[in-house]
Amino acid sequence: MPDALSSFRICDFTGQLAGAGATKWLASFGAEVIRIEDPVRQGRWDILRGLPPFVDERRGIEMGGGFNNHNTDKRGITLNLRTERGKELLTRLIEVSDVVSENFAKGVLERWGFGYERLKEIKPDIIYVSNCGFGHEGPYSDFKSWGPIAQAVSGLTFSNGHPGLEPAGWGYSYMDHTGAYYMAIAILLALVHRQRTGEGQWVDLACADAAVTLNGPALLDWTVNGRPLRREGSPDSNRNAWPAMAPHGIYPSRGDDDWVAVACRDQVDWETLAGVIGADWCNDPRFADLPGRLADQDALDAHLGDWTRERTKYETEALLVDAGVPVAPVQKPEERIDLDSSTGDFGLWPTARHREMGDVRVDGQPVHFSKTDWRIERGAPCLGEHGEDVLTRVLGLTADDLAQLREEGAI
Repeated sequence: MPDALSSFRICDFTGQLAGAGATKWLASFGAEVIRIEDPVRQGRWDILRGLPPFVDERRGIEMGGGFNNHNTDKRGITLNLRTERGKELLTRLIEVSDVVSENFAKGVLERWGFGYERLKEIKPDIIYVSNCGFGHEGPYSDFKSWGPIAQAVSGLTFSNGHPGLEPAGWGYSYMDHTGAYYMAIAILLALVHRQRTGEGQWVDLACADAAVTLNGPALLDWTVNGRPLRREGSPDSNRNAWPAMAPHGIYPSRGDDDWVAVACRDQVDWETLAGVIGADWCNDPRFADLPGRLADQDALDAHLGDWTRERTKYETEALLVDAGVPVAPVQKPEERIDLDSSTGDFGLWPTARHREMGDVRVDGQPVHFSKTDWRIERGAPCLGEHGEDVLTRVLGLTADDLAQLREEGAI
């Protein structure tokens, strides 16, 4: 099966997830992603290199589980850009690349002597893609960012929290995921434009702006209706007001922190659910029609929770699926990954071979192409793992050249 992106080469400086997650997409569809790291700082441009989770008791810069997950099927080389020889090698690599990608703070590549104007001198049709917290233009562009900062500025942090308490945020850097997805899309669109016109360009992306796009309904509600988030009487996130449904929520199950989701879309669903339950409270006049159920949702949910609590979430699921009532167990990570057959059938967590860790399951891609599907086989590169291959195959250097470069500290 051919690789959709095998004709493209990416000169990659990305790290963490917001950048590395983008070029992982490209690598999984066949692009040659050459990850450049610093031999002096032992790859610490990306702090995930040596951070948990770990596969076993071993520690060190080659053992970071997150780094391995975000950098599968990339090739890794080291270049010391403090040296003229290192800069010369990078220049030659840019000459034979289609894209230069990075997610440093604003101006890092410029200070190294490889800003966009210099990149265009090296290769006029190069595509340069930068991804930082606030972009390279605008009033916040000089600020540096980390996940919680971009999340707060974007409005996501304020969107979540219990009534009467401080905003809790999302507990995870979803704008990094979204930024990576947008970055991958942007690279592909710039490549399409270059194929049509011969023009390269600079793609400037801001993770804070990527996060803003996750606020769509809240921003629309304020713009159209003037309603703020987290106001008194704001909707319960487990209930459904548009269109109105009741019961609709997450209910307790027998087990350790186990829950089940139940949703009645209409009167037929409710009457079917009541028939399965068969308890006296189902005949309460308050619950006879939708307006009544909406008016007394607290009492309705309490009764339904008492019923679901008597059995496991999977027992409830079996009963209601057979009856045709919308239901699903609230799955924990182990259940979703190891016990749900759809995971294996769809290939969501393939096994990649890492030079030091061995075989490790990693995130796959949530799509499949009938003609040019993705492949994930190799784990992330160890520091400089593919230096000899890339520098000889791509740049035509010899073994003697490599020995001289190592002696000079350029690689």
